[in-house]
Amino acid sequence: MKNIVILGGGYGGLSTVIELLNDQFPDDAHITLVDRMPYQGLKTEYYALASGTISDMDIRVQFPIDSRLTLKYGEIIEVNTEDQLVYLQNDDPISYDQLVIALGCTDRYHGIPGADIYTNSIQSLSETRKTYQEVNDIKPYGHVTIVGGGLSGVEIAAELRESRADLNVRIIDRGDSILSPFPKKLQSYVRAWFEEHEIEMRGNICVTEVEPTIIHNQDEKINTDITVWTAGIQPVKLVQNLKFEKDKQGRVILNEYHQVPTNPNIYVVGDCASLPFSPSAQAAEAQGKQVAEVIQAIWKDETPKLGKIKLKGVLGSLGKKEGFGVMGKKTVMIGRVPRVLKSGVLWMSKHHFG
Repeated sequence: MKNIVILGGGYGGLSTVIELLNDQFPDDAHITLVDRMPYQGLKTEYYALASGTISDMDIRVQFPIDSRLTLKYGEIIEVNTEDQLVYLQNDDPISYDQLVIALGCTDRYHGIPGADIYTNSIQSLSETRKTYQEVNDIKPYGHVTIVGGGLSGVEIAAELRESRADLNVRIIDRGDSILSPFPKKLQSYVRAWFEEHEIEMRGNICVTEVEPTIIHNQDEKINTDITVWTAGIQPVKLVQNLKFEKDKQGRVILNEYHQVPTNPNIYVVGDCASLPFSPSAQAAEAQGKQVAEVIQAIWKDETPKLGKIKLKGVLGSLGKKEGFGVMGKKTVMIGRVPRVLKSGVLWMSKHHFG
C-alpha cells in the first residue's frame, strides 16, 4: 500500500488532495489528510472574521468524502523523517511513503519584546476568533492599532471601519506608505480611501516594544486598546525544527519537483516552501497541483513534466464595496470591479474551483 500523508488542509494541502483524487488512482494507494479541524478555513478571509463582518460558517470549506481518503484530526507534534512517521498528540503515529507538508505560517515578531504576548493574530482560525472577541469587546471610541501596512493590515483596517464606525482605527508601518510593494497609483487610491473613512496612517514607525495598551516607537508611546499584528510571517514551529536546508526567511529549499533534496519523498507546499514569489493562497494551490502531478508521474514510472507557475495577480478588499488589485505585473485595478472579482475567487474556493 502506498501511503500518501498530507499535513494541513489549507489551500496547498487541499489542492494536492483534490488533484490526486481527480486523476487515475492506483488500487494500492491511499491518502491521509491530517488537520486540526474537520474543515478548511479560508485564510484570505480571516480579516473579515476578526472584524465581525462575517461568521466562521461563511469561510468553512468541507473536506472531500472519498473511500480513498482518510481524514485524521489532531495536533501534529513531530515528523520523524528517518522512520517516516508523523506523531500526533494523544494518538498513534502515522506512517508514510510520501509526505506533503502544507502547514502554513505563523507570525514573525522580529524579536520585539512583548509582541508575541500583547498583540492579536489572524494567522489561525482559533487565533482569529480570539481577535474578533477582543475587538467586539472594545468600548465605543476605543483604539485599535494594526501593526503592518501590507495586504492583511490594510484589509483588516478597512473591514474594522465597516464593522465598527465608532472605533478609532490606526495602521502603522516601518515604511513610508501602506502597501509599499504595490504600484504608486494603487497606494494613492488606498490612502485616499483611508483618509475619507478616517483611518489614521502612520509611516516610518520603528516598534521597539509592545505592552498591553502601549506600543513603543523608540521613545514615543502610542496608546492603544488592542494591537493586531500583521507585520510578517514565518513557517510554523514544526517546520522550523526540521533539519532541512532553508532560506533566509526559514522556508524549506526544494528541488524543481517541490521535493526536499535530501528526502525526495517529502514535499513542502505553501508558506513553508522557498519559492520565487511571495507566499499566497494562489501560489499554494498552484504548487499543490504540481505536487500531485509529480506523485502521479511517480506512480506511472514517468518523469514529471512541470510548467512554470504563473500567478494571475493580487486582489484586496476595502470593505464589501470597493477593492484594489494588480493583474499580471503592472495592470492596476481600483474600485468596484476588483472587489467583485475577489468575491468570485472566494466563491470558487468554497466550491473547490480555486
